[in-house]
This record gives sequence, structure tokens and C-alpha cells, in this order.
Amino acid sequence: MQQPKGFKYSMHPDHVCRFHKAIYGLKQAPRQWYNTFTSHLVSIGFSHSTSDPSLLVFRKLQTKIFILIYVDDILITGNNSDIINTILDQLIHKFAMKQLGEVHSFLGIQIDRTAHSYFLSQKAYATSILQLAQLIDCNPLANPSCSKLPQDLQPDTVLSDPMLYRRITGSLQYLTLTRPNISYSVNCLSQHMHQPLPEHTFLLKRLLRYLKGTLDFGIPINKSNLSLKSFSDADWAGDPSSRKSTSGYCSYLGDNLISWPVKKQTTVARSSTESEYRSLAALVADVIWLRRILSNFDIPQDQPTDIFCNNTSVIALANNPVFHARTKHIEIDHRFVRDHIQQQSIRLLPISTIDQVVDIFTKPLSTPRFQLLRNKLSVTQDPSVCRGLLEHNIQTAHLSI
Repeated sequence: MQQPKGFKYSMHPDHVCRFHKAIYGLKQAPRQWYNTFTSHLVSIGFSHSTSDPSLLVFRKLQTKIFILIYVDDILITGNNSDIINTILDQLIHKFAMKQLGEVHSFLGIQIDRTAHSYFLSQKAYATSILQLAQLIDCNPLANPSCSKLPQDLQPDTVLSDPMLYRRITGSLQYLTLTRPNISYSVNCLSQHMHQPLPEHTFLLKRLLRYLKGTLDFGIPINKSNLSLKSFSDADWAGDPSSRKSTSGYCSYLGDNLISWPVKKQTTVARSSTESEYRSLAALVADVIWLRRILSNFDIPQDQPTDIFCNNTSVIALANNPVFHARTKHIEIDHRFVRDHIQQQSIRLLPISTIDQVVDIFTKPLSTPRFQLLRNKLSVTQDPSVCRGLLEHNIQTAHLSI
């Protein structure tokens, strides 16, 4: 140890400060554990993924092993069970670890497997949110949002607490990992965490009542083709207070939904074309990132990624090499999108507004429209629950006969 520069004591240059208490306490402990654990993984042949520092990959000939780390929760998978067992034996010999067998739950996400698919859900996590809001016995609703607020808003004695509002809304953000159909509602609630008003607590309670009726819902992951396709949309000037637009887009790998951001745009768009073009540019950046990730997993996208947009002006502008004065305010996005079209990384295609799945991310919808788009997002009820209900109904039918 040495005296810090600028604070050297000339009378005793060899003295150092006496240690009384660590400045950071134990806040650096998870980081030190991560560095120690990943350093050992790198020493036995793993390498960090370029897309996620918590993901480490082992490649040798045809063997691929993946390890995902979150503090002390570790998930390992691959295509060679013998090498996986060898790696586990090495890790158990080096660290104090417990092998829990096949994964059934990871970071609060329940994983149910069948012969050809997985089903991801967060029923226990959603139930804990309802218990926190004291709505575990509430009446369910079929739609988390509403297109028109009631004139008479009754104050809620529990959710009107701003601290509880922030806590529940923050918890709901994690729930969108397996429930993308509530992303728009959670995004709207998150914009008013600093000072929630009665209409915001009304919308929060409505969302929680919707969760009550859909606790068994989640996302299935099926074996399908590995082609990437995306959808883009925006709600122009949808925010009545700031007149900013809401961008939404989603990407599918085969039949599986893998990306679905919802975000309010930072500036006011002067036309629907401008707002949708900004959403398109954000989607193109996300698609290029996804294509790079898939290539790291040896899933190259040989064909251009199909991007569907329901605004014909946006499609014409993206494919038109002439850049006129009316669109100079989106010049950067224009050139970015056109460059990737010319490089054949993406292909921009029209889609009917009726079939535009991203509407569920950008605006409140009627219940039939919401349920239709929810099905297109592949957010469904747990198949095991459906089987149980079917078997119960069959047994009841036999008894009644």
C-alpha cells in the first residue's frame, strides 16, 4: 500500500492510512463472486458472449454448452450431456454448489416442459403482486386497459399510497417477461410514478384485476423454423398531455416471440409517417442486433429479415432514394433504414392494420381486439391447466349421463 497521490505526508512517506471500515461494505461481493466464477469458466474453455456478459459459451467441434449466471443462480444447457456432467463435476469440486437437476424455475419464471415445447409463466410472482395490493380475492376483468375513463373515479384506500403504487408498478415491469400483452398498460403506469393521480390508480387496479383472471397465462416456446420476422407500429400523438407518440415493435424467431419493447418517443412527431418511421428505425436497430446474436449461436439468417408495417408512406419513404425537404427532420433514421435495405439485411413489407399485432403495444383496445392480438402474441393459458379442466368436464359429463 502507498499513500494516495496528492496526499503524501512528507514527514513519514512510508506510512499508510489505517483501515477502519470498508467504504462499500458488501456491495462489491457479488461482483467479486462473478469475476472469480467467470475467470474459472474461462480457464476451462468458456468464452463470454458478445451480447450478454452473463452468458458464457463453450464450443468444441460439434459440442455447444451455455451457462447463464445471475449472482448465485446458474443455468446450464447444451447438446452433450456427458460434457455437461464433466463441467458440473469440475465446478462442484471448485466451488460449494448444489445441483438441482432439470430446471423447473429460474429467477421466478416457472418452466414447464413437454416433449416438443416449453411453457414459461410467472403465476407465483403474479400472485405475490396481488397479495401485496390486497386484491387476491378481487373480481377478474377481461381487458387490462380501457379506451375511456369513467367520470366518477372512486379513490382506492390501498393503491392511492404513492410508495405502494411505485412498488407494484416496478414489480409489474418484471412480469412482462412472460406477459407481453400487458406491456402497454405497464408502460403507461410507469410514466406517472413520481405523482400518481386517481386515474392512474384506477388503471393500476384494472390491470391487477385482469391479472387475477389470467394467472395461468404465459408464453410457449415451440420447436419451429429459425427465421426472423418483425412488426412495427406507432400511435401518433397518443399522449394527450405531451402529444408524444408511442413506439412499439416485436420480433419472432419462427413462431416464438423473442423481443417486444414499448417506449414513448423522446420528441413530438409532426406526422404519423414521422412517428412510424422512428419506430421502424428502432426496430431495424433491434433486428440487426438480434441477427448478430443469432449468428453467435450458429443460427445465421441467410435471407433478409421481413419487417411488416401498415403505413404505406413509411414503406415508400424507406424504398425511395429521393430525399425531399419535407422529410429532412428524419434524415438520420431514413439513411439508417435505407442502408440496411440496400445491404439486404431487412425487407420492408406492407401489412393490413387488422393484422398488425403491434397495436396491442401502442394503444388501448376493445376487449375482442385485445384478446385477438393476445393470441397472435402466443400468450396463452398453461396447457396443463387446460388439460385438467378438460378432464374434469369429461368426468362430469360421464357422471351426469
